Amino acid sequence: MILDEIVMRRKEQLARSKAMVPYADMVNLAENSSHPIRNFKKSLLSENISIIAEIKKSSPSKGLICEYFNPVEIAEKYQLSGADAISVLTEEFYFGGKNEYLTAVRNVVSIPILRKDFIIDEYQIYEARAIGADAILLIASLLDYETLIEFKCLSSELGLHVLAEVHDEEDLKKVLDAKLDIVGINNRNLKTFEVNLHTTERLIKLIPEGKIVVSESGIKCSDDMKLIKGYGADAVLVGEALMKNSSVSETFGELRGKI
Repeated sequence: MILDEIVMRRKEQLARSKAMVPYADMVNLAENSSHPIRNFKKSLLSENISIIAEIKKSSPSKGLICEYFNPVEIAEKYQLSGADAISVLTEEFYFGGKNEYLTAVRNVVSIPILRKDFIIDEYQIYEARAIGADAILLIASLLDYETLIEFKCLSSELGLHVLAEVHDEEDLKKVLDAKLDIVGINNRNLKTFEVNLHTTERLIKLIPEGKIVVSESGIKCSDDMKLIKGYGADAVLVGEALMKNSSVSETFGELRGKI
């Protein structure tokens, strides 16, 4: 399964990071970070459906998405176009990400930044705080319940919000039991990589009131936005539709057009 391959590669990247900045040093950097935390949770509660705009160079399913890749320029366009938050990929092998991209983006925008990655080690949570993230993604299928709780508590201690990503009912139960309050429903099947927006429709019915729901993957146009809003989601995470279109403002206009 591709997810297993991604995690294997991610462990290699993690080992390189630990060799360059030992654990104790990373903890110190995180705990002494001067970056004020921006309120990611609040950014998902706008009157209309919120948009988390994603910055990524490539993906396992599509390969190279953006040939001319300038994260700072993209981030500035996202903010000017009305993004509520920005997601930055930091996984190197499959998504072409770097920690440096997130830090560079942090320096040019005022909206919250989500570190989008495959977090499997507490080192990465300290690292997220140190490089300037305001929130992190935790993928429920990668973590057992005890680790999910541990990572939730550490994130809270560091002031980071958590977007807990689920793909099916089993993932969702784990996240709800862990009392995580921002639930990301990924419409992409991580085994087949097929996308079905009705995944949001199916799972959102099982989420109690009071949770913030983000629909991820496959949102490309205003009709998709209208559909997702009708299901009851508070926000969407949009990457490919924005990265493939040379006119960011035009894509934002199309996404928000009829909702």
